[in-house]
Amino acid sequence: MDEVKLLGCWVSPFAHRVIWALKLKGVKYEYIQEDLSNKSELLLRSNPVYKKVPVLLHGDKAICESAVILEYIEEVWPHNPLFPKDAYERALSRFWISFAADKGNAFHSFIVSTEENREKSKTELVEVLKIVEDQALKDQEFFGGDNIGVVDIIFGNIPHWFEAMEESVGVKVVEPNTLPRLHAWVQRFKQNPVIKHNLPPYEDLVLFVKGFRQSLISKTPNASA
Repeated sequence: MDEVKLLGCWVSPFAHRVIWALKLKGVKYEYIQEDLSNKSELLLRSNPVYKKVPVLLHGDKAICESAVILEYIEEVWPHNPLFPKDAYERALSRFWISFAADKGNAFHSFIVSTEENREKSKTELVEVLKIVEDQALKDQEFFGGDNIGVVDIIFGNIPHWFEAMEESVGVKVVEPNTLPRLHAWVQRFKQNPVIKHNLPPYEDLVLFVKGFRQSLISKTPNASA
């Protein structure tokens, strides 16, 4: 059996996507923590295009980009499936994976928002999350139905990471009165044992996000803290 290794970083929600998928499937792997300010030769060699985590090493093969890695994991280890069996449902899952990637700018605008544009950026983000709640989650326990699936994993940065972002900005977005089903999903998702025991320490994450926010603001034209 080919050895499985994961190059990741404690603060990366993208690396955690892969951690959750491997653990939900019961795949044994070696985790290698990367220092992104001093990237290892292994990382640079394994992902020469983007030079970032996560990277899944399976024997002599290197697979990059979290969404691509999730599909690879599903195909190589099909037990405990994360993708639906039905072709149409799988296509819908891929649609929401693409949607999540496309709407990254809404989260970026929120984290660099100032007092002048904070309500505007919050409103825009709520509109995006409302689409996710109404069209993807609907009235299900999870995006995958009764169990956590690939779309839950893709939106897994909303619990914990986005909560740290909200605290950093000083504005709550995912609340019971605005996004009730998404708020309830956040609580269910975080209580799953695999998710709960594989999250970065929250206070450390908040400190990181606050520093990251200031770094982004300093690089954003017309933005000030």
